Amino acid sequence: MLTLLASTWRVLAGHWPALVAWYLAGYLLHFALIQLAGYVGAYTPTGGILLLPLAILARLIAFVAMFLVVRDGLRELQAIAPVPQAAAERRATFLNTLLASILPFFAVYAAWGMLQDDVIAYDFRALQVRSDISWQAIANQTEAPSGAVGSNLTLDAVTGVLIVVAFAGRWAWKKWPKKLPAPFSVLAVYLEAVWVLLSIMVIKDALEAVNGWVDTRVGIQWALDFREWVSAQLIPVAWVWDGVEWFIGQLAGLVVEPLAWLAIAGVIYGQAIAAEKPKLDIALYKRARTHVEKVPTLLRRMLGQLGAEFTSRFTPIIDAIVLMWRAGPLLIGTFILLYTIVLAGDTTLDYLITRIIGPQSRVDFWLVVSDALVVVVALIIEPIRISVVAGAYDTSLGALRRYRIVEAATTPTGGQGSTENLMNDG
Repeated sequence: MLTLLASTWRVLAGHWPALVAWYLAGYLLHFALIQLAGYVGAYTPTGGILLLPLAILARLIAFVAMFLVVRDGLRELQAIAPVPQAAAERRATFLNTLLASILPFFAVYAAWGMLQDDVIAYDFRALQVRSDISWQAIANQTEAPSGAVGSNLTLDAVTGVLIVVAFAGRWAWKKWPKKLPAPFSVLAVYLEAVWVLLSIMVIKDALEAVNGWVDTRVGIQWALDFREWVSAQLIPVAWVWDGVEWFIGQLAGLVVEPLAWLAIAGVIYGQAIAAEKPKLDIALYKRARTHVEKVPTLLRRMLGQLGAEFTSRFTPIIDAIVLMWRAGPLLIGTFILLYTIVLAGDTTLDYLITRIIGPQSRVDFWLVVSDALVVVVALIIEPIRISVVAGAYDTSLGALRRYRIVEAATTPTGGQGSTENLMNDG
């Protein structure tokens, strides 16, 4: 725990002004792009929904920059892959990191309800602009623009075309990066964000439709009625069952978020340590690889080419998960505890600020300053949270490196040479 605290403090103390600046820039740009997307969406929903990924990208760029700006304070990572000195190499690193981070970040963004908040803000702005247009049209005795306002997406022809075109453009940049103009790299980031976001929204709506259909099935109602009957007959068992459900829900709420952010940090920093990736030493994985190797070479090559574009987006996530696996339960548990304390600090700080300000008018004061107070609290908490995640990643990486050194030293066939090679890599 002391190592994790020392790493966190070193990162925070040396980089907090840059962390604050990047978070504030991402927050303001995200707000401005949501307003712009809503304004455009009032006239053309397709245009508005194509601008929405830019708002989320603004948040992602800020977080990626926050993680990268503290990279020189991560000793274990610096020992393996120092920060590039050349500006061109730093730009290439930032671009590759951004592309690799879009899928996991957007998934976490949607899972924690932040995407839903953006969609609500987008819809509110679009409806507000459409209402102003309609009133202006009535005043001028002209016809208001027709068409629906909203962001609900289904897998129709337009959405399918947008996803396919965006994915094809992103694939073309990956296939021929040197043959395409340099500015196309920026477009590739946008296209990746478009197809990932639209796919997530379509999948989310489809899952909600499936859940709604399942909930209305007679069999499900019978199962629910049977559970209620059993609970009424066996009250102690019902108490235990409800307690287990509550405990699992609370545990998941405490564990999943910090691990998700640690995985994102692993994706971001993992771009720099390809030579030091953790080995997936799991029996199930080994058996799967053995079965795959039995497939004929030609078929295996065709399947590999077909799935490479898809699986390449999940490889960094798997590497980050394996790194956490190797870090051990003690280190991960300490990180989760520290992360939870930081989140509790968010609520505590908000409570203290409101008590210091004291009773004020809801209309004249709180409606004006409430958003500003949220930003102030976030500017204090977010740099600490990013420092905790970065420090935990660096500590996990150090634990992995020590494990590999010991493993190489104790392996009969590894010998001294394997240990020396590992140290040379570092």
